[in-house]
Amino acid sequence: MSAETSDKAVDDLVVGDEVDIEVGPIAHGGHCVARYEGRVLFVRHTLPGERVRARITEGGPGDRFLRADAVRVHEASEHRVDSRCPAAGPGGCGGCDFQHVSTAHQRELKGQVVAEQLQRLAGIERAVRVEPLDDEDGLRYRTRVELATDGTTVGLRRHRSHEIEAVPGCPIAVPEVDAALTEVRTEAAGQAGALAGISAVDVIVPTGEEDTVVVEVPADAPTPPITVTEHVDAPIGQIPMTVDARGFWQVHRDAPRVFIEAVLAAARVEPGERVLDLYSGVGLLSVPLAAAVGEAGQLIAVESDERATDHLRDNLADRPWALVVPGRVDDLLGVPRKGPKGARGGRHGRGRTRGRAVRSDLIPPGADVVVLDPPRTGAGRGVVEALSSLRPRRMVYVACDPAALARDTGYLADHGYTLTALRALDAFPMTHHVECIAVFEPATATGDP
Repeated sequence: MSAETSDKAVDDLVVGDEVDIEVGPIAHGGHCVARYEGRVLFVRHTLPGERVRARITEGGPGDRFLRADAVRVHEASEHRVDSRCPAAGPGGCGGCDFQHVSTAHQRELKGQVVAEQLQRLAGIERAVRVEPLDDEDGLRYRTRVELATDGTTVGLRRHRSHEIEAVPGCPIAVPEVDAALTEVRTEAAGQAGALAGISAVDVIVPTGEEDTVVVEVPADAPTPPITVTEHVDAPIGQIPMTVDARGFWQVHRDAPRVFIEAVLAAARVEPGERVLDLYSGVGLLSVPLAAAVGEAGQLIAVESDERATDHLRDNLADRPWALVVPGRVDDLLGVPRKGPKGARGGRHGRGRTRGRAVRSDLIPPGADVVVLDPPRTGAGRGVVEALSSLRPRRMVYVACDPAALARDTGYLADHGYTLTALRALDAFPMTHHVECIAVFEPATATGDP
């Protein structure tokens, strides 16, 4: 214990205090779990089994847990390496969680997190191996980066903070991003007020464009649409796809190809089948799925974002058997949405549904295959129930959050669908994020009771 805390009771710990601890297991979120005299600490910049000095960064008396950074390592793990980024570490850039961990061991830790979430939330015991993409060392893979700015400083935000770290570059980004960062900084330094009224600067390196795209994001106005082209390698050949510069797109340079191949292999779509692609974005998966079902089949793509929907229509334009349905998945499936938790009175009162949920006529009564790529919060119980009622022979769930995937796995089990296959992909090296592609089939088809 540091001199500052040596006379304090554990319940009196506050931000800035330092304690010596032995680090426990990895947890979902990029930190490890430790205990100090029974008090739970979530500690970043460390590894299981290490002994470190931890500085409290959030929390205080009465809180269920405290957050902390490892500011000194007394006994290091064999998997600890020198950070690849000078801006990483306590008080620095919050973009990466595992710069201090060997790349191979990062994947082992992520696999442990996915397995733990499945066991805890779905009751499934399963070893999980996280597969690398085309990067050898976990560096120089990211093609999109949003830089924060306060009008003067340009950089990346610190962990759980609005403060900006003026990073010299980003070692997980492709080199073009660093070149753009240098240009933005030079412009800001040479022209007073060059970034006035700008809250962020997005740097995009599309595979279908010759030049890097730099978008200045206004602080108090919508960003105008800017279309870029991505070239995606797929089993059907290279696909040109349009997307908004600030719209959702997989940031790892190899992720679009790997995701298409993985989803097609998991879905096993046959010509003439009906496939639903939910939360489809601009159609990264919709286009190859439409090709797989062919003219005798049907592909129904659902997306709520207006700009993404426009690009989705364009990207599917030469496949008339593909139907684009704009709207929220839960709304279109007739799943009620809850009103705001704190609301009182009216039809948006506490705990009441927001009007009567009506299933859209554009959603068919059945489907052969359902592919869904929901947001980080997952699909949720209501959507899972509605999808199960379609009785697809297979559901392919693309998940960016293992906890949400595990919760939905439990809901699917309640409705007769069993997890039959799972791949975990390291699409975000140096961070705690991991992408999973899970396959669910009716329990009767798998022989499960």
